Amino acid sequence: MVALFIRNLVFTILQPGIVAGLIPYWILGNEANALFVQQLLPPGLHTSGTLLFVIGFVIMSWCIISFAVQGRGTLSPVDPTKRLVVAGLYKFSRNPMYVGVTLILIGEAIFFQSVELWIYSLVVFITFNSFAMLVEEPRLRRDFGDEYKRYCERVRRWI
Repeated sequence: MVALFIRNLVFTILQPGIVAGLIPYWILGNEANALFVQQLLPPGLHTSGTLLFVIGFVIMSWCIISFAVQGRGTLSPVDPTKRLVVAGLYKFSRNPMYVGVTLILIGEAIFFQSVELWIYSLVVFITFNSFAMLVEEPRLRRDFGDEYKRYCERVRRWI
């Protein structure tokens, strides 16, 4: 169980940490530092962005925990779940973790009022969609067969 926790922590830092943290920080550059120094409590649109970020972070975290506890694996394709996770948020979306990360990115784009982050968010979502359809879904069909097929029949890919 400790090894699974450590693997999930590492993959969380490597994957969503880079996609939703490091790369947006690089895109913003000094703009991010200046904004945090100038405004301690973000008003207006910044509040909306913060709210979306927090909702996305909670969704992503819930999914990572579900993968570990129910699926006995991680979010990484190199260390996937051993069981198909269909409970919790996965009752409503086949890809709630991607939804969560996308909400984090949209929250950042709103918070920082950054066109570049909006474009990046769109590119990431298109990448998530392509990866889900071309890589993950075929692997899940192969690994879980009819169980995954029935799951796809009752749960939408996104929302």
